Amino acid sequence: MSCQLLGPSHALAYRALMLEAYGLHPDAFTSSVAERAALPMSWWESRLQEAPLPPQLVVGAFRNGELAGVAGLLFESREKLRHKATLFGMYVPAQFRQHGLGRQLVEGVLACASARPGIRQVQLSVTHGNSAAQALYEKCGFVSFGVEPLAVAVGAGFVSKVHMWRNMGLSPNDS
Repeated sequence: MSCQLLGPSHALAYRALMLEAYGLHPDAFTSSVAERAALPMSWWESRLQEAPLPPQLVVGAFRNGELAGVAGLLFESREKLRHKATLFGMYVPAQFRQHGLGRQLVEGVLACASARPGIRQVQLSVTHGNSAAQALYEKCGFVSFGVEPLAVAVGAGFVSKVHMWRNMGLSPNDS
């Protein structure tokens, strides 16, 4: 398996994978399959734009040429928040799990964050009760800092989200 930054030419495969994710795991994502399916292909391509300092990026893992998992990173643009990035849209289909691919994707995103000037922390949220995902993030250095109740409406109910962060090199004097 190999990981690489996705570009606009991967938009069709990325869209298909994420629509699968939204459909199979509605409690894990803040977007619904219906709202994302309605977006034009140009939206998906723009998410994967190639630029020296893109506002967001997506790392993809490939197995035998097939997109086997993804994880995104959104960079804050506001002046007082530019030291933060958010990991989003992490998904590995069932047939590719249990091979270390999730960890490779998280490490790939963290490498991109480290390479970005000024990034001091990466944040994420994970569905409360998704212990496998939370354990993966903890193995990659993330620490939880709170639980948001009623975070996402799913059907007639709600799910809570655990908020996590990872220090990207903050010195003790910067805290």
